[in-house]
Amino acid sequence: MGRNRAENVLWLLAFPFGLIMGSFLNVVIHRVPRGESIIRPRSHCPHCQHQLAWYENIPLASYLALRGRCRQCGGGISPRYFVVELFTGLVFAGLAGSFGLDPLFFKYAIFASLMIALTFIDLHHRLLPDALTVPGMAAGLAFSVIVPVGDGVAARLAGLAGLDLAGRLLSPADALLGAVAGAGLLWFVGEAYWRLRRREGLGFGDVKLMALVGTFLGMKLTLLTIFLGSLAGSLIGGSFLLLTGKDSKYELPFGTFLGLMALLAAFWGKEIVEWYLSSLAF
Repeated sequence: MGRNRAENVLWLLAFPFGLIMGSFLNVVIHRVPRGESIIRPRSHCPHCQHQLAWYENIPLASYLALRGRCRQCGGGISPRYFVVELFTGLVFAGLAGSFGLDPLFFKYAIFASLMIALTFIDLHHRLLPDALTVPGMAAGLAFSVIVPVGDGVAARLAGLAGLDLAGRLLSPADALLGAVAGAGLLWFVGEAYWRLRRREGLGFGDVKLMALVGTFLGMKLTLLTIFLGSLAGSLIGGSFLLLTGKDSKYELPFGTFLGLMALLAAFWGKEIVEWYLSSLAF
């Protein structure tokens, strides 16, 4: 009874907490690609530098009240601010509903925040900054010590090699295998594309992004992320190129597709993998 009440409270708090985190992520998305501090100065209008009062910085509400414009100069505020806040709030609420007070909630809340920031940065700047991907890898490895990755690949490989890999080493091994598999596969594809076409098809930022994803999700869900990201990139990106008349040299934000599919894998990846493996049994 007490646990259910606590989980209900977490679920009710998760959405507004996600809105607040989304507001912070907007600062990260705007400033990190520009090499600016995410701490100072305070939030301000990008047009007139007017520092926002607290009531101008309330997630969702301030954007709606100001009708998407700066109160001081009337300059337009990007709809991205509203979208990121709402999306982050919904993701956090979904995580609370899926995992309750389980430590996975806190692990995936950090993971989701990283994915959302990187997704929107890549969408706008075609950039996946080391300032997020490298600490993200470290965070994933740290979490693997506290919260089991539960991938199972490390234990199976150790068994095939006649090793008894158990205890605290098992989860970090799954995280490292996920990082190596995700980064290695994308690096191989990018290198092969370069040798065949003599132009860059994948940036090294995508490789580091998948290393980050691997430390959090393990090998199976990381490979699923790459598959779903490639599928989404082909379908959505291909449709975009056809509709806009752009040629094949146009740079699509592949990191955006990977980031969104990594979020999908965090929520439903295990069910998708289990469904796929069970379908092979027939």
